[in-house]
Amino acid sequence: MLKILIAVDGSDLSLDAVNHALTLIRQGLQASVVLAHVQEPATLYEMVTTRDPNLIAAASLEAGEHLLAPARALLDGAGVAYDIDVGVGDPAHTLVDMIERWACDLVLIGARGQGALRSALLGSVSQEV
Repeated sequence: MLKILIAVDGSDLSLDAVNHALTLIRQGLQASVVLAHVQEPATLYEMVTTRDPNLIAAASLEAGEHLLAPARALLDGAGVAYDIDVGVGDPAHTLVDMIERWACDLVLIGARGQGALRSALLGSVSQEV
């Protein structure tokens, strides 16, 4: 069975990636899904003011799971099996780690849809992965 990792950031574009996976599965692709989300690391300000790394980690996990809720609802509604992976770190590198850890065969990441020049100057997670 094919394993698909879908990077979800709460945007409509990431939900488009979920819908694309569902289309492939409805067309007969035998696959399971990993919904992946990466939170940026805590800022120095957050670390100094909170002083409890467990609270920061719990808040990151909760925020990630909240952003995954619409994607989970789509998959639940379609009866598609999935796992969840919420990480913290640099998005592109953390996603690559997740892809390797789950041994994914296919990765779906929504693009920002920006122009080529802007994309070249700013870069994007999808390009970096």
